[in-house]
Amino acid sequence: MTPANDDRTLLIVGSYTAASNADGEGIGTFWRDGRTGRLTPAGSLELDSPSWLTPHPTLPVLYAANETAEGAITAVAVGEDGTLEALNSLPTGGADPCHLGITPDGRFLVCANYSGGSLAVFALGPDGVPTVRTALVQHEGTGPNTERQEAAHVHMAVVDETGTLVSAVDLGTDEIRSYRLGEEGELIPVSVSALPAGTGPRQLVRRPGTNHAYVVGELAASLVTVREEPPGTFSVENSTPATLEPGGENLPGQLVLHGDRLFLSNRGPETITEFAFDGVLPKAVADHGTGEWPRHFSVVGEHCYVASQSEHVVQAYELATWRLIGSYPIGSPAFVGPWRH
Repeated sequence: MTPANDDRTLLIVGSYTAASNADGEGIGTFWRDGRTGRLTPAGSLELDSPSWLTPHPTLPVLYAANETAEGAITAVAVGEDGTLEALNSLPTGGADPCHLGITPDGRFLVCANYSGGSLAVFALGPDGVPTVRTALVQHEGTGPNTERQEAAHVHMAVVDETGTLVSAVDLGTDEIRSYRLGEEGELIPVSVSALPAGTGPRQLVRRPGTNHAYVVGELAASLVTVREEPPGTFSVENSTPATLEPGGENLPGQLVLHGDRLFLSNRGPETITEFAFDGVLPKAVADHGTGEWPRHFSVVGEHCYVASQSEHVVQAYELATWRLIGSYPIGSPAFVGPWRH
């Protein structure tokens, strides 16, 4: 049963495992104390490199992207006590899936295959279990960075609030490709939006109530402001460095919109940079230190939880002061987030 303390919520952590030559075990769940921010282990499940985790909108089912050369998604049942049970797995049709999105009605799951350079869609049954892959679209193209952009590399699959538009962020081709999601789970091309050459787009985050969105430029170490008009078509308006004090090697990772702030993790500087908005444009206001290689993080309540992949810990910070309140040893963490938002 869920602990009696109503201030407790469940956090989920995904890690790289031996399947990726890493040290993690799979998925772990932790009870989070809403007042102190501290974590207590709840459950775990051995699974090959679940580097991205996405909850079903209404059912107690979690989806994992198994970031391996074979490429798979796994559906996992989440118990009220935080325990986990694998339900089924399906191949994604491309190598190294690294991001998942789900339609608000829970009918379809979309998957970004990074090394495969493709976008896949899966139908979900009434119980939330994936039944069949309904679409697989292969991207083609390159970019100027010969080491990282030798081919298409789909890094994110963003489903809009209507559940009918999917935008694929392609690091390899410096593009955002949008598709209409059909009634049977088919992908129908809508538009191709080009970003500055060498940007290496990694993630896209829309700002609700506006027609603006923000794109992480992993290879250019930038944060790009784009206007979305019409839906699925993006035009660049501005680009700013990913840190308050740019310089040196930097591979930005996770972008989070929280209230009137944007937060962006920077691997190399080992920071999370906080941005305020000057109208529609983000302006860096602070660099907050983290552990080594902050691949992913989530803001939950008044706390920020950081998956410091190379330091093998999840760290908890007080958001207002960025005071470290807890450090939890976890092998090669790649994802940390709330089970329910």
